[in-house]
Amino acid sequence: MKSFFIFAQHKNTTIVSILFLSTVILFAVLIPFLSPYSDDLRGAVHLEINNQAPSLSHFFGTDAAGRDMFTLTLRGGLVSIRVAISVVFMSIALGVPLGLVAGVSEKRVDEVIMRICDAFLSFPPLVLPIVIAVALGGSLNSVIVGISISWFPWYVRIARAQAITIKSSDYVLISKSMGGSLFHIVTKHILPNSISPVIVQGSIDAGYAILTVAGLSFIGLGAEPPLPEWGLLITASRAQFLYHWWVVVFPGVFILLTVLCFNIIGDDLRDYLNPKIENN
Repeated sequence: MKSFFIFAQHKNTTIVSILFLSTVILFAVLIPFLSPYSDDLRGAVHLEINNQAPSLSHFFGTDAAGRDMFTLTLRGGLVSIRVAISVVFMSIALGVPLGLVAGVSEKRVDEVIMRICDAFLSFPPLVLPIVIAVALGGSLNSVIVGISISWFPWYVRIARAQAITIKSSDYVLISKSMGGSLFHIVTKHILPNSISPVIVQGSIDAGYAILTVAGLSFIGLGAEPPLPEWGLLITASRAQFLYHWWVVVFPGVFILLTVLCFNIIGDDLRDYLNPKIENN
């Protein structure tokens, strides 16, 4: 990790992206203690100051309930990023072990696992998460589970491709000839050398997870008030956009910048972990 930061020092966009995400997370954690409007995070209503434009008192204005949009937007970063990390973690936890099993097993086991993955991937990108989320109650946790189940086959494919390539390498063949068990070979040789593309894909998917959760909020799935999730903030105020633009623009800008930063970091991780790409 230290060497990646040394590598990233020569890439201004990566440094800016890391600083932005770190700042968002820091302020998201501290805002309940720093903001004079922290009660807004618990659903407080102040109709006497509703729909106020941005000012020195309310940097991002207020929404229809009079809640401070600056406080809600910053706190929403913690919710959205936590959701993104949860989705990526669950997808990797499901996909990588299955991919490794498929890559090192006999053809019949490999085909069964890959046909199951093909069945999941045959659904349009949002259909399966919606179906699973609705079946589980439509809560934010059910959305996380739904997205993770629909995305894990991609990690199966990545891990399987790496396992197939690595298992025929010289050091694996030597380990086999010395009596190394399959479990030892997978955990000591194949898994550590398969993790790089998984990390790259995960960092990029984190941004897409934020977009997906925000999109599902538009149809009533996911976070529920007063939880300040970015997609929910936009959904709750979209009808007022023409008259009170700030209630939609500021959460939308944070979604855009956060997704962009995750993608930039993912691209640079790929260049760092695959030097040949950078050289080309």
